[in-house]
Amino acid sequence: MSDFLRAEFLSPLPPPPARGKSWREKLFGDARATAITLGLLVAAGLLLPPAVRYLFIDAVWTAPDGALCRAPGAGACWAYVAAKLPFFIYGAYPQPWRVNTAFLLALVLIVWLLRPRAKYKNYALGGFFIGLPVVGFILLHGAPALGLPVVGTNLWGGALVSLIMALAGMTAALPGGVALALGRRSKLPALRWLCVGTIEFVRGAPLIAVLFMANVLLPLFLPPDWAPDRLLRPLFGIALFASAYMAEVVRGGLAAVPLGQSEAAAALGFSRWQGLRLIVLPQALGAVVPGIVNNFVALFKDTTLVAIVGLFDFLHAIETARLDPAWAGPQIALTGYIFAAAFYLGFCLAMSSYARALEGRLAEARR
Repeated sequence: MSDFLRAEFLSPLPPPPARGKSWREKLFGDARATAITLGLLVAAGLLLPPAVRYLFIDAVWTAPDGALCRAPGAGACWAYVAAKLPFFIYGAYPQPWRVNTAFLLALVLIVWLLRPRAKYKNYALGGFFIGLPVVGFILLHGAPALGLPVVGTNLWGGALVSLIMALAGMTAALPGGVALALGRRSKLPALRWLCVGTIEFVRGAPLIAVLFMANVLLPLFLPPDWAPDRLLRPLFGIALFASAYMAEVVRGGLAAVPLGQSEAAAALGFSRWQGLRLIVLPQALGAVVPGIVNNFVALFKDTTLVAIVGLFDFLHAIETARLDPAWAGPQIALTGYIFAAAFYLGFCLAMSSYARALEGRLAEARR
Protein backbone atom coordinates (compact mmCIF):
# COMPACT_ATOMS: atom_id res chain seq x y z
CA MET A 1 0.00 0.00 0.00
CA SER A 2 1.59 3.26 -1.13
CA ASP A 3 1.23 6.57 0.62
CA PHE A 4 -0.19 9.55 -1.27
CA LEU A 5 0.69 13.16 -0.48
CA ARG A 6 -1.12 15.89 -2.39
CA ALA A 7 1.25 18.58 -3.57
CA GLU A 8 -1.43 21.24 -4.08
CA PHE A 9 -4.59 21.91 -2.16
CA LEU A 10 -7.85 22.12 -4.04
CA SER A 11 -9.81 25.34 -3.75
CA PRO A 12 -12.88 25.02 -1.51
CA LEU A 13 -16.15 24.28 -3.19
CA PRO A 14 -18.63 27.15 -3.40
CA PRO A 15 -21.54 26.97 -0.96
CA PRO A 16 -24.70 25.40 -2.35
CA PRO A 17 -27.08 27.99 -3.76
CA ALA A 18 -29.87 28.95 -1.43
CA ARG A 19 -33.29 28.07 -2.73
CA GLY A 20 -35.42 31.17 -2.88
CA LYS A 21 -39.10 31.07 -2.17
CA SER A 22 -41.43 31.00 -5.14
CA TRP A 23 -44.02 33.72 -5.57
CA ARG A 24 -46.72 31.35 -4.40
CA GLU A 25 -44.86 30.65 -1.16
CA LYS A 26 -44.29 34.36 -0.60
CA LEU A 27 -47.88 35.39 -1.26
CA PHE A 28 -49.82 32.35 -0.06
CA GLY A 29 -47.34 30.51 2.15
CA ASP A 30 -49.46 30.63 5.31
CA ALA A 31 -52.77 31.99 6.54
CA ARG A 32 -51.35 35.40 7.43
CA ALA A 33 -49.64 35.91 4.07
CA THR A 34 -52.78 34.74 2.27
CA ALA A 35 -54.99 37.16 4.21
CA ILE A 36 -52.65 40.08 3.52
CA THR A 37 -52.41 39.21 -0.18
CA LEU A 38 -56.17 38.89 -0.58
CA GLY A 39 -56.74 42.14 1.32
CA LEU A 40 -54.31 44.00 -0.93
CA LEU A 41 -55.92 42.52 -4.04
CA VAL A 42 -59.37 43.63 -2.88
CA ALA A 43 -58.08 47.12 -2.08
CA ALA A 44 -56.38 47.36 -5.48
CA GLY A 45 -59.54 46.19 -7.22
CA LEU A 46 -61.57 48.88 -5.47
CA LEU A 47 -59.11 51.77 -5.81
CA LEU A 48 -57.21 51.25 -9.06
CA PRO A 49 -60.09 51.46 -11.60
CA PRO A 50 -61.41 54.86 -10.41
CA ALA A 51 -57.85 56.16 -10.02
CA VAL A 52 -56.92 55.14 -13.57
CA ARG A 53 -60.13 56.65 -14.90
CA TYR A 54 -59.55 59.93 -13.06
CA LEU A 55 -55.84 60.25 -13.83
CA PHE A 56 -55.80 59.06 -17.45
CA ILE A 57 -59.09 58.18 -19.15
CA ASP A 58 -61.18 61.20 -18.11
CA ALA A 59 -58.19 63.53 -17.77
CA VAL A 60 -57.90 66.79 -19.72
CA TRP A 61 -54.54 66.78 -21.48
CA THR A 62 -54.71 69.93 -23.60
CA ALA A 63 -56.74 73.08 -23.03
CA PRO A 64 -56.13 76.84 -23.32
CA ASP A 65 -57.65 77.44 -19.87
CA GLY A 66 -59.49 75.63 -17.10
CA ALA A 67 -62.97 75.63 -18.66
CA LEU A 68 -62.79 72.00 -19.81
CA CYS A 69 -61.36 70.95 -16.45
CA ARG A 70 -64.35 72.47 -14.65
CA ALA A 71 -66.86 70.50 -16.74
CA PRO A 72 -68.88 67.79 -14.94
CA GLY A 73 -67.17 64.41 -15.05
CA ALA A 74 -63.75 65.82 -15.95
CA GLY A 75 -60.74 64.08 -14.45
CA ALA A 76 -57.27 65.32 -13.71
CA CYS A 77 -56.33 68.59 -15.42
CA TRP A 78 -52.90 67.85 -16.85
CA ALA A 79 -53.28 70.81 -19.19
CA TYR A 80 -52.91 73.01 -16.09
CA VAL A 81 -49.64 71.30 -15.17
CA ALA A 82 -48.32 71.70 -18.72
CA ALA A 83 -49.26 75.38 -18.82
CA LYS A 84 -47.72 76.17 -15.42
CA LEU A 85 -44.72 73.83 -15.58
CA PRO A 86 -42.13 76.60 -16.20
CA PHE A 87 -43.53 78.47 -13.20
CA PHE A 88 -43.36 75.31 -11.07
CA ILE A 89 -39.69 74.76 -11.97
CA TYR A 90 -38.21 78.26 -12.19
CA GLY A 91 -40.61 80.56 -10.38
CA ALA A 92 -40.07 84.07 -11.75
CA TYR A 93 -36.49 83.38 -12.88
CA PRO A 94 -36.06 85.25 -16.20
CA GLN A 95 -33.52 83.00 -17.98
CA PRO A 96 -34.39 79.30 -17.60
CA TRP A 97 -31.39 78.13 -19.62
CA ARG A 98 -29.09 79.13 -16.76
CA VAL A 99 -31.08 77.00 -14.32
CA ASN A 100 -31.10 74.07 -16.77
CA THR A 101 -27.32 74.30 -17.17
CA ALA A 102 -26.80 74.27 -13.40
CA PHE A 103 -29.19 71.32 -13.03
CA LEU A 104 -27.38 69.40 -15.78
CA LEU A 105 -23.97 70.02 -14.21
CA ALA A 106 -25.22 68.85 -10.81
CA LEU A 107 -26.81 65.75 -12.35
CA VAL A 108 -23.62 64.77 -14.19
CA LEU A 109 -21.50 65.11 -11.05
CA ILE A 110 -23.98 63.22 -8.87
CA VAL A 111 -24.24 60.32 -11.35
CA TRP A 112 -20.45 60.29 -11.63
CA LEU A 113 -20.07 60.06 -7.85
CA LEU A 114 -22.77 57.44 -7.34
CA ARG A 115 -21.60 55.01 -10.01
CA PRO A 116 -19.87 52.10 -8.25
CA ARG A 117 -16.90 51.71 -10.61
CA ALA A 118 -16.58 55.21 -12.00
CA LYS A 119 -13.03 56.41 -12.64
CA TYR A 120 -11.44 59.64 -11.42
CA LYS A 121 -13.84 60.08 -8.51
CA ASN A 122 -11.42 62.50 -6.87
CA TYR A 123 -12.07 64.90 -9.73
CA ALA A 124 -15.81 64.38 -9.30
CA LEU A 125 -15.53 65.14 -5.58
CA GLY A 126 -13.61 68.32 -6.28
CA GLY A 127 -16.10 69.31 -8.95
CA PHE A 128 -19.07 68.65 -6.65
CA PHE A 129 -17.79 70.39 -3.52
CA ILE A 130 -15.82 73.22 -5.16
CA GLY A 131 -16.68 73.55 -8.84
CA LEU A 132 -20.46 73.14 -8.58
CA PRO A 133 -20.99 75.86 -5.92
CA VAL A 134 -18.79 78.33 -7.81
CA VAL A 135 -20.18 77.63 -11.28
CA GLY A 136 -23.72 77.35 -9.92
CA PHE A 137 -23.44 80.71 -8.17
CA ILE A 138 -22.11 82.36 -11.33
CA LEU A 139 -24.87 80.83 -13.45
CA LEU A 140 -27.78 81.46 -11.10
CA HIS A 141 -26.80 84.72 -9.44
CA GLY A 142 -25.05 86.19 -12.45
CA ALA A 143 -21.72 87.75 -13.41
CA PRO A 144 -21.92 90.97 -15.46
CA ALA A 145 -18.27 90.60 -16.49
CA LEU A 146 -19.22 87.33 -18.22
CA GLY A 147 -22.38 88.71 -19.79
CA LEU A 148 -24.74 87.16 -17.23
CA PRO A 149 -27.04 89.77 -15.67
CA VAL A 150 -27.53 89.54 -11.91
CA VAL A 151 -30.78 87.83 -10.85
CA GLY A 152 -31.83 88.53 -7.27
CA THR A 153 -32.91 85.64 -5.09
CA ASN A 154 -36.34 87.26 -4.79
CA LEU A 155 -36.95 85.95 -8.34
CA TRP A 156 -35.82 82.41 -7.57
CA GLY A 157 -38.62 79.96 -6.96
CA GLY A 158 -40.25 76.62 -7.59
CA ALA A 159 -38.23 73.43 -7.86
CA LEU A 160 -35.08 75.54 -8.19
CA VAL A 161 -35.30 76.66 -4.55
CA SER A 162 -36.42 73.24 -3.28
CA LEU A 163 -33.55 71.41 -4.97
CA ILE A 164 -30.97 73.99 -3.85
CA MET A 165 -32.17 73.67 -0.26
CA ALA A 166 -32.20 69.87 -0.38
CA LEU A 167 -28.87 69.47 -2.16
CA ALA A 168 -27.03 72.00 0.02
CA GLY A 169 -28.59 70.57 3.18
CA MET A 170 -27.62 66.99 2.29
CA THR A 171 -24.12 68.06 1.31
CA ALA A 172 -23.61 69.84 4.64
CA ALA A 173 -25.41 67.24 6.77
CA LEU A 174 -22.97 64.34 6.42
CA PRO A 175 -19.68 66.15 7.16
CA GLY A 176 -21.42 68.28 9.79
CA GLY A 177 -22.94 65.20 11.40
CA VAL A 178 -19.61 63.36 11.39
CA ALA A 179 -17.89 66.36 13.00
CA LEU A 180 -20.54 66.67 15.71
CA ALA A 181 -20.53 62.92 16.38
CA LEU A 182 -16.74 62.85 16.73
CA GLY A 183 -16.85 65.94 18.92
CA ARG A 184 -19.40 64.25 21.14
CA ARG A 185 -16.95 61.37 21.66
CA SER A 186 -14.00 63.69 22.25
CA LYS A 187 -11.94 63.52 25.45
CA LEU A 188 -11.86 67.33 25.64
CA PRO A 189 -14.72 68.32 27.98
CA ALA A 190 -15.30 71.75 26.41
CA LEU A 191 -15.55 70.36 22.89
CA ARG A 192 -17.66 67.40 24.01
CA TRP A 193 -20.21 69.51 25.89
CA LEU A 194 -20.35 72.07 23.07
CA CYS A 195 -21.25 69.33 20.58
CA VAL A 196 -23.69 67.70 22.99
CA GLY A 197 -25.40 71.03 23.65
CA THR A 198 -25.65 71.84 19.94
CA ILE A 199 -27.08 68.43 19.06
CA GLU A 200 -29.62 68.32 21.88
CA PHE A 201 -30.71 71.94 21.45
CA VAL A 202 -31.29 71.62 17.69
CA ARG A 203 -32.93 68.19 17.95
CA GLY A 204 -35.19 69.46 20.72
CA ALA A 205 -36.57 72.29 18.56
CA PRO A 206 -38.86 71.87 15.54
CA LEU A 207 -37.46 72.80 12.15
CA ILE A 208 -39.86 75.75 11.93
CA ALA A 209 -38.31 77.25 15.08
CA VAL A 210 -34.79 76.68 13.73
CA LEU A 211 -35.73 78.39 10.45
CA PHE A 212 -37.18 81.37 12.30
CA MET A 213 -34.07 81.64 14.48
CA ALA A 214 -31.79 81.49 11.44
CA ASN A 215 -33.92 84.02 9.57
CA VAL A 216 -34.33 86.51 12.42
CA LEU A 217 -31.47 86.02 14.87
CA LEU A 218 -28.58 85.29 12.50
CA PRO A 219 -28.44 88.85 11.07
CA LEU A 220 -28.34 90.25 14.63
CA PHE A 221 -25.00 88.54 15.30
CA LEU A 222 -23.36 89.95 12.17
CA PRO A 223 -22.44 93.49 11.12
CA PRO A 224 -25.05 95.21 8.93
CA ASP A 225 -22.75 95.03 5.91
CA TRP A 226 -22.46 91.26 6.34
CA ALA A 227 -26.18 90.50 6.53
CA PRO A 228 -26.69 87.14 4.78
CA ASP A 229 -29.01 86.83 1.81
CA ARG A 230 -32.62 85.78 2.34
CA LEU A 231 -31.80 82.43 0.71
CA LEU A 232 -28.70 81.75 2.82
CA ARG A 233 -30.36 82.24 6.20
CA PRO A 234 -32.85 79.35 5.89
CA LEU A 235 -30.11 77.33 4.22
CA PHE A 236 -27.96 77.73 7.31
CA GLY A 237 -30.86 76.63 9.52
CA ILE A 238 -31.56 73.54 7.39
CA ALA A 239 -27.86 72.57 7.35
CA LEU A 240 -27.62 72.91 11.14
CA PHE A 241 -30.83 70.95 11.71
CA ALA A 242 -29.82 68.15 9.34
CA SER A 243 -26.31 67.96 10.83
CA ALA A 244 -27.68 67.52 14.36
CA TYR A 245 -29.90 64.63 13.32
CA MET A 246 -27.14 63.10 11.20
CA ALA A 247 -24.78 63.25 14.19
CA GLU A 248 -26.95 60.80 16.12
CA VAL A 249 -27.05 58.41 13.17
CA VAL A 250 -23.26 58.55 12.80
CA ARG A 251 -22.81 58.12 16.56
CA GLY A 252 -24.80 54.89 16.38
CA GLY A 253 -22.57 53.67 13.57
CA LEU A 254 -19.41 54.53 15.52
CA ALA A 255 -20.73 52.66 18.55
CA ALA A 256 -21.35 49.58 16.38
CA VAL A 257 -17.70 49.33 15.29
CA PRO A 258 -15.80 47.00 17.67
CA LEU A 259 -13.00 48.56 19.69
CA GLY A 260 -10.67 45.95 18.26
CA GLN A 261 -10.76 47.73 14.90
CA SER A 262 -9.13 50.83 16.38
CA GLU A 263 -6.63 48.69 18.29
CA ALA A 264 -5.74 46.77 15.13
CA ALA A 265 -5.23 50.04 13.25
CA ALA A 266 -2.93 51.30 16.02
CA ALA A 267 -1.00 48.00 15.97
CA LEU A 268 -0.43 48.43 12.23
CA GLY A 269 1.12 51.84 12.80
CA PHE A 270 -1.84 54.03 11.85
CA SER A 271 -2.21 57.30 13.69
CA ARG A 272 -5.47 57.97 15.51
CA TRP A 273 -6.85 60.07 12.66
CA GLN A 274 -5.64 57.65 9.98
CA GLY A 275 -7.34 54.77 11.75
CA LEU A 276 -10.50 56.81 12.13
CA ARG A 277 -10.53 57.90 8.49
CA LEU A 278 -9.47 54.64 6.86
CA ILE A 279 -10.77 51.95 9.23
CA VAL A 280 -13.48 53.13 11.62
CA LEU A 281 -15.51 55.70 9.68
CA PRO A 282 -16.01 53.57 6.52
CA GLN A 283 -17.39 50.73 8.66
CA ALA A 284 -19.51 53.07 10.77
CA LEU A 285 -21.06 54.84 7.80
CA GLY A 286 -21.62 51.58 5.95
CA ALA A 287 -23.53 50.19 8.91
CA VAL A 288 -25.97 53.12 9.06
CA VAL A 289 -26.78 53.64 5.38
CA PRO A 290 -30.55 53.22 6.04
CA GLY A 291 -30.47 55.89 8.74
CA ILE A 292 -28.51 58.29 6.56
CA VAL A 293 -30.91 57.90 3.64
CA ASN A 294 -33.88 58.20 5.99
CA ASN A 295 -32.52 61.59 7.12
CA PHE A 296 -32.02 62.65 3.50
CA VAL A 297 -35.58 61.70 2.59
CA ALA A 298 -36.97 63.58 5.59
CA LEU A 299 -34.81 66.61 4.75
CA PHE A 300 -36.02 66.66 1.14
CA LYS A 301 -39.65 66.70 2.28
CA ASP A 302 -38.94 69.28 4.99
CA THR A 303 -37.81 71.81 2.39
CA THR A 304 -41.49 72.69 1.98
CA LEU A 305 -41.28 74.52 5.33
CA VAL A 306 -39.05 77.27 3.92
CA ALA A 307 -42.20 78.94 2.57
CA ILE A 308 -42.94 79.99 6.16
CA VAL A 309 -39.90 82.31 6.12
CA GLY A 310 -40.77 83.81 2.74
CA LEU A 311 -39.06 81.55 0.21
CA PHE A 312 -40.90 80.49 -2.92
CA ASP A 313 -40.41 76.72 -3.00
CA PHE A 314 -41.98 74.09 -5.27
CA LEU A 315 -45.11 73.49 -3.20
CA HIS A 316 -45.62 77.22 -2.70
CA ALA A 317 -45.40 77.69 -6.47
CA ILE A 318 -48.19 75.14 -6.97
CA GLU A 319 -50.34 76.83 -4.33
CA THR A 320 -49.78 80.22 -5.96
CA ALA A 321 -50.49 79.00 -9.50
CA ARG A 322 -53.95 77.74 -8.57
CA LEU A 323 -54.96 81.31 -7.69
CA ASP A 324 -54.91 82.23 -11.39
CA PRO A 325 -58.59 82.90 -12.31
CA ALA A 326 -58.15 81.18 -15.66
CA TRP A 327 -57.21 77.96 -13.86
CA ALA A 328 -59.45 78.14 -10.80
CA GLY A 329 -61.35 75.03 -9.74
CA PRO A 330 -61.16 72.15 -7.26
CA GLN A 331 -60.12 69.55 -9.85
CA ILE A 332 -57.34 71.83 -11.06
CA ALA A 333 -56.00 72.40 -7.55
CA LEU A 334 -56.17 68.67 -6.81
CA THR A 335 -54.17 67.92 -9.96
CA GLY A 336 -51.49 70.33 -8.82
CA TYR A 337 -51.18 68.57 -5.48
CA ILE A 338 -51.06 65.18 -7.22
CA PHE A 339 -48.20 66.48 -9.36
CA ALA A 340 -46.41 67.74 -6.23
CA ALA A 341 -46.85 64.34 -4.57
CA ALA A 342 -45.39 62.63 -7.65
CA PHE A 343 -42.43 65.06 -7.62
CA TYR A 344 -41.50 64.35 -4.00
CA LEU A 345 -42.30 60.63 -4.27
CA GLY A 346 -40.07 60.26 -7.33
CA PHE A 347 -37.03 61.81 -5.66
CA CYS A 348 -37.57 59.91 -2.40
CA LEU A 349 -37.99 56.58 -4.20
CA ALA A 350 -34.81 57.23 -6.19
CA MET A 351 -32.83 57.84 -2.99
CA SER A 352 -34.30 54.76 -1.29
CA SER A 353 -33.63 52.54 -4.32
CA TYR A 354 -30.00 53.64 -4.51
CA ALA A 355 -29.61 53.05 -0.77
CA ARG A 356 -30.91 49.48 -1.10
CA ALA A 357 -28.49 48.81 -3.95
CA LEU A 358 -25.62 50.30 -1.92
CA GLU A 359 -26.54 48.15 1.09
CA GLY A 360 -26.45 45.06 -1.10
CA ARG A 361 -23.00 45.92 -2.45
CA LEU A 362 -21.65 46.62 1.04
CA ALA A 363 -23.09 43.37 2.40
CA GLU A 364 -21.55 41.43 -0.48
CA ALA A 365 -18.17 43.09 0.11
CA ARG A 366 -18.25 42.11 3.81
CA ARG A 367 -18.77 38.42 3.06
